[in-house]
Amino acid sequence: MDIDKLVAIDIHTHAEVSCCQAHDPYAEEFDRAADRYFHSDRRPTIAETVAYYRERNIGLVMFTVDSETQIGRHRIRNEEVADFAQAHSDMMIAFASIDPHKGRMAAREARRLIEEHGVRGFKFHPTVQGFEPYDRFAWPIYEVIAEYGMPAIFHTGHSGIGSGMRAGGGLRLQNSNPMLLEDVAIDFPDMQIVMAHPSWPWQDEALSLCLHKPNMWIDLSGWSPRYFLPQLIQYANTLLKDRMLFGSDFPLITPDRWMADFGKAGFKPEVAPLILKDNAIRLLKL
Repeated sequence: MDIDKLVAIDIHTHAEVSCCQAHDPYAEEFDRAADRYFHSDRRPTIAETVAYYRERNIGLVMFTVDSETQIGRHRIRNEEVADFAQAHSDMMIAFASIDPHKGRMAAREARRLIEEHGVRGFKFHPTVQGFEPYDRFAWPIYEVIAEYGMPAIFHTGHSGIGSGMRAGGGLRLQNSNPMLLEDVAIDFPDMQIVMAHPSWPWQDEALSLCLHKPNMWIDLSGWSPRYFLPQLIQYANTLLKDRMLFGSDFPLITPDRWMADFGKAGFKPEVAPLILKDNAIRLLKL
């Protein structure tokens, strides 16, 4: 990344529509429920997303979510995201998503993506992928991530995916309680763990973990800053100012909206540059 030319780095953006494979219509009911929950059905292609961020001079970390075991839908290939990142290396980084149920095959894929495709981190969604972060079948992929010194983003807190569906689509919110990450943080102390989103209804648990475990971070994606709980802003302004990260959750929330609301949410002027860019530079080793 050409960090000097970027106004910010968005650590949390989604690859929603492939540019080279047909959309898998299986389990469309999850998409329709998400549309209702987020009041949005905007799903840009990967190329459209990159163009959107380039126009704004904002760097981005992009990933898809591999939930083939739990949802049964074909994923967007990690290689496609990585190819775009290589073509736009001045402002884009690729993270990979691999269903941890794939065990040692997941570990093999992770190693290949790092060595052959330049992937720089990994994304997990315990609710949508259907696992608890301390499940031992996920250990092989964690071992590869730790070996290469890569960060891992874990969805935490409530999920709009499945919200309003009968039985919540069978997805378990409890899997995304941030406290379930504690064993991972202890067993892999050199793996940087990013807790994605304000972790409601477990915001205090996430803050406590971040204070206690120096390899844990919080990305502020998925919510407009105008709705952040007071204690999140308090710790972002003080004890945790070096481990808070800007993330939008694009396309569900745009960086335009997030950054406009961020400026009015009560963050100290000297803290804003840390959250918007400097902390991500350290996390990503740029």
